[in-house]
Amino acid sequence: MKIVFLTAGAAGMYCGSCMHDNSLACALRGLGVDCLLQPLYTPIRTDEASIASKDVFFGGVNIYLLQKFPTLRYLPRPLRRLLDNPRFLSWATKGAGSTDASTLGDLAISMLRGEDGRQRDEVERLVAWLRDEMKPDVIIFSNLLIGGCIPAIRREVPQSKIIVILQGDDSFLDHLPTTQRQLAITELNRLSQQCDAIIVNSQFYGEKMTRTLSLPASKVRVLPLSIDTSAFINFAPPPDRSPITIGYLARISPEKGLHRLIDAFIELAKRPGCEDVRLHVAGWLGKQNEAYLSSLEERLRVAGLLSRYEYQGSPDLAGKLEMLRRIDLLCVPTEHEEPKGLFVLEAMAAGVPVVQPYRGAFPELIGSTGGGLLVQPDDPIALADGLQRLVSNPELRLQLGQVGRRSVLENHTTSAHATSLLRLIKSL
Repeated sequence: MKIVFLTAGAAGMYCGSCMHDNSLACALRGLGVDCLLQPLYTPIRTDEASIASKDVFFGGVNIYLLQKFPTLRYLPRPLRRLLDNPRFLSWATKGAGSTDASTLGDLAISMLRGEDGRQRDEVERLVAWLRDEMKPDVIIFSNLLIGGCIPAIRREVPQSKIIVILQGDDSFLDHLPTTQRQLAITELNRLSQQCDAIIVNSQFYGEKMTRTLSLPASKVRVLPLSIDTSAFINFAPPPDRSPITIGYLARISPEKGLHRLIDAFIELAKRPGCEDVRLHVAGWLGKQNEAYLSSLEERLRVAGLLSRYEYQGSPDLAGKLEMLRRIDLLCVPTEHEEPKGLFVLEAMAAGVPVVQPYRGAFPELIGSTGGGLLVQPDDPIALADGLQRLVSNPELRLQLGQVGRRSVLENHTTSAHATSLLRLIKSL
């Protein structure tokens, strides 16, 4: 069986979805599948060894210029291919993470229209490569937003099954102006009708996206979230130590809720027995959120807590593992309905219990693993109460850490995910 995994890169940052796609592709190879991870837009950056192709289709600079200046499609293709050089793309799209999705609405809709959009030549190039060179049995899209070429693939590569993974498509849609959002939803619904299967990582997200996009419910399949657990095998649960350190390991942005954690930390520090609790924060920081982080650090300074706080930048895999060794519990109190929550599984795999809001995929994740506590969303007092419960109870921390770790290592591995995916493919 040959599988081509089309995944949207996010230059300049470690992208959770890209890392998961890379791990899943590696697991498929481990099962004897001929699997290629093919980047779209930008090269893929992961915190582990990448197996992605060095070539890039739909280079981010290329498709943006085609949207702004449609006559560029008449330039000789060799000249336009220079814009898809991976090194050039990595340099040119360093600020991609700081681009407001609302400014990309017209481009997104054009991309979703595929052969009828301004990037038609790029659609034809990708489809020709799949048809003439790869001849895959299965094509997997890392999200539906990159699926504008699905109708052309269905026509030109009819032997291929088409599978789409929904993961965060709604977050992009929510940043679009109302008119563009509705146009995008109409296009996404049209594309979904031509998929053989649509994968989600939680029942919650499947139901949400089925409502949002009017998806054909019979095609939506739930495959539980997974991580590559190989780096966590030799981890031991955090020791009973003092002071206790709370960790935050996610992108630095308002939707990930770091300000909620800062509010709860300031409240927690006032309580008896919590006078020396520390806070360690790590995650990718885009330029558009530098002022956001600075304002949070100023709040900590005013509260007299800056000396008990540390920002560790955007860690690679080794840095992430080192941070997980240094913290005693993890909290990422997202304000949006998180569809995945890879950071939850990573913490649990390290034996670190979590405190998360009761929203999005978190109730399913924590319910299936038993590795943490759920609290009322957007309530700093409730969050501080949940944090205090673990800070003051080492036996509970140890119990939740052990239960969560065992569950993740047994039930949420990429090898198990790959096996389930192959079973799904064969059922089609």
